[in-house]
Amino acid sequence: MLQQTQAARVQPAYRAFLRRFPRVTDLAQATLADVLTAWRGLGYNRRARNLHRAASTIAEEHGGAVPGDLRALRALPGVGDYTARAVLTFGFGRAEGPVDTNVARVLARAIAGEPLSRRAVQHLADRLVAASADDPATWNHALMDLGARVCTARVPHCGICPVAAACRWRAAGGPRGGDDPAAASAVRPRPQGTFAGSDRYHRGRLIDSLRRSPLDPDAVPGAARLPAGERLSGLLAGLEQEGLVEWRAGSLRLPGTRTAS
Repeated sequence: MLQQTQAARVQPAYRAFLRRFPRVTDLAQATLADVLTAWRGLGYNRRARNLHRAASTIAEEHGGAVPGDLRALRALPGVGDYTARAVLTFGFGRAEGPVDTNVARVLARAIAGEPLSRRAVQHLADRLVAASADDPATWNHALMDLGARVCTARVPHCGICPVAAACRWRAAGGPRGGDDPAAASAVRPRPQGTFAGSDRYHRGRLIDSLRRSPLDPDAVPGAARLPAGERLSGLLAGLEQEGLVEWRAGSLRLPGTRTAS
């Protein structure tokens, strides 16, 4: 939920989502329409679909218990290296180093003092958490918070940084002089284009309408806020291919939408 979404928006949605689906098996047994409806306001609806598919896999292949193995976690739909390691450290207390852009920035600047490849920053994160943390979850939270609040991308607050005295970038003259090692490292945030008018915007408007009810074909352009034509056809084809919408009984709907009696 926190990917590309502010924590203030996520917190109430997270609590409501857990009330609606308190167990993995509850999520697995729900329809995708139910899950997408509960996901309202969070955007990036593919995440909800992947979460639903992952819950189904956990229920079918792992007896409803989230696996505590890196390989098994990475085999789940939508789960990459970062998410798998985050589950292991925060859910199981394992000494794993989940690397997001904030963690990568801190490690490149303070510890390495030079740009890091994706493999190098992961190796460094795992080595540090194994050597330094009796409580891996707290260690990883601290790294993430340090990058998010102090060692920020544009204006690092070196004057209040608790590791400033040991920071290799600062010792080399940064941030006032010298190249920022984080800027040339492999793990960097992807630039986000303008949301209004993007395909993501129109996809979101359409799915939000479908949360309320299925749509007849002539209502689809208005719901998507796109005129009928090649762009809308491509958008619909993409949503169908991703399993986020379906045509059934002559109308467009979210998969699993219950038919009114």
